[in-house]
Amino acid sequence: MGYAVASQNSPVEICRFHGLQWVLKQPGLGCSSPTCSMVKISTSHLTCLIKCSRRSHSCFPWKIDNGSERVVSLGCRGLQRSVCIDRDEFDQDEWSSSEDHNMCVKRKSKKQINPKKLPNSLISALDGPFVRNDEETNNVILQKFCSNGKLKDASRLIEIMARQNQIPHFPSCINLIRGFVKIDELDKAAKILQVMIMSGGIPDNITYNMMVRGLCKRGQIRSSIDLLEDMSLSGCPPDVITYNTIIRCMFDNGTFDQAVGFWKDQLRKGCPPYLISYTILIELVCKHCGTVRAMEVLHDMAIEGCYPDIVTYNSLVNFNCKQGKYEDAALVIYNIISHGMEPNAITYNTFIHSLCNHGCWDEVDEILAIMKETSHPPTVVTYNMLINGLCKYGLLDRAINFLDQMVSQNCSPDIVTYNTLLGALSKEGIVEEALQLLQFLRGSSCAPGLITYNTVIDGLTRSGDMEKAMRLYDQMLENGISPDDITHRCLVWGFCRADQVEGAVEILRVMAERKHRVGNSGYKMVIHGLCKNEKVDLAIQVLEMMVSSRSKPDKTAYLTIIKGIADAGMKEEANKLHQKLLEWKVFRERTLLG
Repeated sequence: MGYAVASQNSPVEICRFHGLQWVLKQPGLGCSSPTCSMVKISTSHLTCLIKCSRRSHSCFPWKIDNGSERVVSLGCRGLQRSVCIDRDEFDQDEWSSSEDHNMCVKRKSKKQINPKKLPNSLISALDGPFVRNDEETNNVILQKFCSNGKLKDASRLIEIMARQNQIPHFPSCINLIRGFVKIDELDKAAKILQVMIMSGGIPDNITYNMMVRGLCKRGQIRSSIDLLEDMSLSGCPPDVITYNTIIRCMFDNGTFDQAVGFWKDQLRKGCPPYLISYTILIELVCKHCGTVRAMEVLHDMAIEGCYPDIVTYNSLVNFNCKQGKYEDAALVIYNIISHGMEPNAITYNTFIHSLCNHGCWDEVDEILAIMKETSHPPTVVTYNMLINGLCKYGLLDRAINFLDQMVSQNCSPDIVTYNTLLGALSKEGIVEEALQLLQFLRGSSCAPGLITYNTVIDGLTRSGDMEKAMRLYDQMLENGISPDDITHRCLVWGFCRADQVEGAVEILRVMAERKHRVGNSGYKMVIHGLCKNEKVDLAIQVLEMMVSSRSKPDKTAYLTIIKGIADAGMKEEANKLHQKLLEWKVFRERTLLG
């Protein structure tokens, strides 16, 4: 009775002779009797060897009973040997049943394969062929692993190379670190980072910042600070993003004082006083601790040699204005003046923009009066904000007065100014004045553009004056301004509201030629209007345009249109449209309209 164990393409053979013993035989030499060399090995070792050989195809040294050492290969490509084992030396309990044997082997093999307890020779065997490769060959393999996204294989190869005193390919190390950070395996990324630095590599700021951000996401602030301190030692000093990430993380975790202390500590260690980091710190202090505390931190930072500029102050003004805290914003401006600085146009404009949004017109007049007395008078941006705010509140008369002020103070209005006024006039239905202003623009340095024409055309279509709207449309074309889909949609809706559906069909044809998007609601309005006027043939043409359009509406859109027509009492027209859709194979079967 004999047993043979061999993996594919493996010359290994393990034979059992009639329950007496296990023998090792070499092809070509033969072994007719059990006089071969005896290998003293337990069944768990044997099973372990077989499993390991299938994974790594490596050779394991085992001592023969005659004292010599011979390499026995299981599943190895190079050597051609078998294993001779004396069964009598095995514990009989191990052979009581095949099931017990398998369970025993599994338990023992798990214990035996612990890499930390294996001898160096066996660890080398488990490392596979990489230990026999030179540095260049392993780096080629490493780059292939990285390009194929095999992060774990690449990580294992780097560990092997480190044990062999080989220097890994640094760009591959960087890619690996970033890859492990993205999948939140920071421990593995840190190991590779350490190997890279110990091998003489210098990671870049992007890689370090990814690591810092990953640690901060986990709330490991202490570890992120340690990594920041290691950056300079590795030849890659932290940048503004590194500091900003840690500062934001501290505030997210509610450690406000720690964030302030961290920045002070970095300044004392020679960190450049980055104004961006400083501004972010002050903004966060203001947000979480209030303006008074932010002013205190400003004073403390000045002692450390980090002085605020007008940008820092403007950020505080902006934050308080957005919150509607005008008293705090005034406190910031007082601090600006007390430190010998002067608010600039951005400071005042920030104030005015917020006051306009809240409708505080008296305060706006006060700020304007102050600006006119300083070296930062109101600019076109200031007036545009004022006019826009007044138009939103429907105060057109005051908005037009400010336009007159601009001209009288040699502050030339721009196209934004005029478009804002035209939009307000058109929305209020004051279309004649809008047309007059548009005519004025045609002869000025602010030539009207597409947005200007669209604004006035929209106002005309809302008022139902389609004749003037089309005249303005033709004027656009004469001036070389190409209408867009917004222009055409305004005209389609205008024609439908004015019950001039044939005109809407013509615009739809132009839109189809220009490949402008119409939308299901536009088609629905036109088709419904045509059916209402008993022009089903024309409605079928529009439906055909809809079917052939690039938007490709689904069946639900068609059913909605047809059902809407049927519900309006035009069932005959709805059935005709439905029949056409069946002919065009939009519907595969007849659908009940209800």
